[in-house]
Parts: sequence; structure tokens; C-alpha cells
Amino acid sequence: TTHYLFIVVVAVNSTLLTINAGDYIFYTDWAWTSFVVFSISQSTMLVVGAIYYMLFTGVPGTATYYATIMTIYTWVAKGAWFALGYPYDFVAVPVWIPSAMLLDLSYWATRRNKHAAILIGGTLVGLSLPMFNMINLLTIRDPLEMAFKYPRPTLPPYMTPIEPQVGKFYNSPVALGAGAGAVLSVPIAALGAKLNAWTYR
Repeated sequence: TTHYLFIVVVAVNSTLLTINAGDYIFYTDWAWTSFVVFSISQSTMLVVGAIYYMLFTGVPGTATYYATIMTIYTWVAKGAWFALGYPYDFVAVPVWIPSAMLLDLSYWATRRNKHAAILIGGTLVGLSLPMFNMINLLTIRDPLEMAFKYPRPTLPPYMTPIEPQVGKFYNSPVALGAGAGAVLSVPIAALGAKLNAWTYR
């Protein structure tokens, strides 16, 4: 009973951590203008939670289930903001599921080898998540105009988004996000696996 209760706690808390990682997830303005930070926070949090959850169950497919839970939670939040009178595009729902499917696939294809899941799966998540989310953000209507027209009520004045100087500091946010996400996902996933092993030692 303790083990089943623990898995519920891990699932809920990991989901909440991922959804709120860096506050880059819900709001279109920050998800767009801080895409590199968004990619790092989301790829690492997805891999940590999914690896921990997947190794606990030992069942391929758990990572996709985990990503589906987060997607549902975020769509509920999107609906809540929309009900408050904000535009449909005010909240961006990240694309976690395809990257989680790649993580599950690597775990299944390597015959449930946890080290391969961490190395191969973590790298695949870090490379794919920025690409899927950049495509997702390209479909959003005028993100910066929306940020100024519909400011968040809890956003302090010094955090008001400014128009980014794209190309001044970096040329490709997708490449930077993918590289940083891929590099950081693997060691952080390894840490999650170590914590998992330590918990049930």
C-alpha cells in the first residue's frame, strides 16, 4: 500500500513541478521570448519525472502516460484562463507527448535497460522537445502583442516582457534549446534514477 501511495505522490508532485518549471509553461509571452530557458526546464523536468516514474513501474508506456497527465492539467488551466476572458492563445500548452513516446520507445527497444533509457531516451527528449514546441509556438497569433495587451495580473512591472533582439545574441533558439536540453537531460535523468534506486534500497 505504501508503494502505491508513493507512486501517486510522485506522479502528482512531479507533474506540478514540470508544469510550473520556471513559469515558462503557461504564458505565451515567456514561452516565446525565453524559448531556450523553456526548452531546458521542460526537457529536464519531463525526463526526471518520466524516468523516475517509469523505472518505478518498470512498464514501457509510463512516460507517455505521465506526459498525458501533464497535458490534461495544462489544457484545464488554459480553459480556466479562457473562461476568465483571456484569448485562446494566452496560454500555450507544451507538446510533451511525442518526446515521452520516444523515451518509452528507447526503454522498450533496449529491453528495459535503465541506463539506455537515460542516455538514449534523455538525449531524444532533449533534441525533440524544443523542435515540437517551436512548431507549436509558431501557430500562436502575435505572442508579443498579446503579452502587452493582456498582461498577467500577478506580473510585476520589472518583468514586463520586452521585444527580444532576435539574432543579436543567438541565431537559432531551436538549436540552442535542443543542444542545452539534450546535454542537461541525461545527467539529470541519471540523478533521478539514482534517487529511485536509493529510495528502494
